[in-house]
Amino acid sequence: MNSRINSEYKYTEYLPDYLEQDLNKIKKKQATTESLLTGEQEDLTNQLVKQTDSPIIPKKQDQIIPNDSNIDNNASRALIQRQQQNYVADQPEWHAPWKLMRVIAGHKGWIRSIAVEPDNKWFATGSNDNTIKIWDLATGHLKLTLTNHIMAVRDLVISDRHPYMFSCSEDKTVKCWDLERNKVIRDYYGHLSGVYTMSLHPTLDVLVTGSRDSTVRVWDMRTAVPVFTLTGHKNPITQVEAQSTDPQIISASNDKTIRLWDLAAGKSQTVLTQHKKAVRSLALHPTEYSFASASADNIKQWKFPEGTFLQNFIPRRESIVNTISINQDNVMFAGNDDGTLSFYDWRSGYKFQDLSTTNIPGSLDSEAGILTSSFDKTGLRLLTGEADKSIKIWREDPDATKDTHPGIKFNPDLYRQEIY
Repeated sequence: MNSRINSEYKYTEYLPDYLEQDLNKIKKKQATTESLLTGEQEDLTNQLVKQTDSPIIPKKQDQIIPNDSNIDNNASRALIQRQQQNYVADQPEWHAPWKLMRVIAGHKGWIRSIAVEPDNKWFATGSNDNTIKIWDLATGHLKLTLTNHIMAVRDLVISDRHPYMFSCSEDKTVKCWDLERNKVIRDYYGHLSGVYTMSLHPTLDVLVTGSRDSTVRVWDMRTAVPVFTLTGHKNPITQVEAQSTDPQIISASNDKTIRLWDLAAGKSQTVLTQHKKAVRSLALHPTEYSFASASADNIKQWKFPEGTFLQNFIPRRESIVNTISINQDNVMFAGNDDGTLSFYDWRSGYKFQDLSTTNIPGSLDSEAGILTSSFDKTGLRLLTGEADKSIKIWREDPDATKDTHPGIKFNPDLYRQEIY
């Protein structure tokens, strides 16, 4: 009974007038109520009275008890099931459909990471073949191959403010590359296992790395001196991101949690535990104060700085989400392990397109997974790294219009759920 009352009134601030007026009626009905419920109901009612000093006002727009004249004004109203609070989704924005533009081959292993340079002229890829390759974004031609790692290259990031590129690998190392000389100028040592992910702070000379050793490390980018070692995750770190407003670090892990860290203090601020499976990817919105997280069976949208839950995106039931990316036009992409690509409207959560990739000749059907993704700096091209050892570039169909591709079949019963 205690849990039932708490469930009914967990979103309220004050006790309602009608409940205070009915306390005497509750006591009168106790004589006819089963002995077990008698004592519990009185204790719970008194507990609610002690927690409040004035009449109840529902929080925000929560309608805890229906205002129905057909319902008797008595104690039974306190036990009415609180209606699940749903929000009707926004009308989806129209987006042009996406299509394949180019296929690039050259790596001899899975493509694990993609990074586009700030001027949008070239991009880098890291692979299980232990190499980093630099490609011309306009033509897809190979420009350079870097071979300093001895194990798979798991992530790449290119600085917006310095001529540096950073790479991390399963060989436990993080390297800083001078792009003017195409050589390693700095190594970052400290992780006890393979380094899976990293991120550069947008405004500070700070590098953040996440490892299979379940730790997140913060480094001085210029000196390679460790600043913080952030502990709390129980399983390998799958992705880290840094955002400048607070400033904060966001980390995702195979332990099913997301942590928001105070970068200045080096401490955990919030732990998000709503995912039911390992969290495999994070994506920050480029212009809004929000981000998304993807687990094997669910994608969720959150708001900074507290990690407030906003809505769910419904992925393909028969696939596992490996990677997500968001562009400035409010298109969210999800790449799946079965080679399918899903495109969503960021505001409403509406999925407006599903595509399937095409394996390059000579690859197996099982090598159809999308492993990593990134939009270019304009948001008009999407780059995907795949298990068939290829990089594919996708773009919006320039000939599509609302008349030729209406796309959206809006369902007014589509809800944005507050619950997880």
